[in-house]
Amino acid sequence: MNAFRIRPATGEDARVLADMLVEAANWDPARARSRVTVLEDPAVRHYVAGWQRPGDFGCVAEDARGVAVGACWARLFPANAPGYGFVAAGVPELTLGVYPQWRAQGAGRALLRELAREAAARGHARLSLSVQRANFAQRLYISEGYVTVASSETADTMVRTVR
Repeated sequence: MNAFRIRPATGEDARVLADMLVEAANWDPARARSRVTVLEDPAVRHYVAGWQRPGDFGCVAEDARGVAVGACWARLFPANAPGYGFVAAGVPELTLGVYPQWRAQGAGRALLRELAREAAARGHARLSLSVQRANFAQRLYISEGYVTVASSETADTMVRTVR
């Protein structure tokens, strides 16, 4: 396994989170979209726009040289401007992105676990997310205790209790 370390995401990590949002959106290489196309989509852009707002939190995985290889972060969305994985106001919705060469090496799992610890430390009881059913990451979410609470034709909204 390649060595990586996890650190808190800061206000200076907006670019890193945007990069990881593009990775998350492009989980299926056969349907990959350009960075510009992904970040121009308002429904996707709001996961990183204005980072780091009050209430935003996250973590970044870095390799031994300090280069970001993945990130996981959470935001609160209001009911009138929900994210794809919205379940309720006050429940942070997470996003996880890891560069392909770092997938299946523990970085995503470590990021998810650190985000859950931080969510609990901040007093949140749950985390939510949305995942396409065909996305291999869904197996990771299930193994980390996320359960499906709503479904559409192709995606599931999942929630995990963190305290």
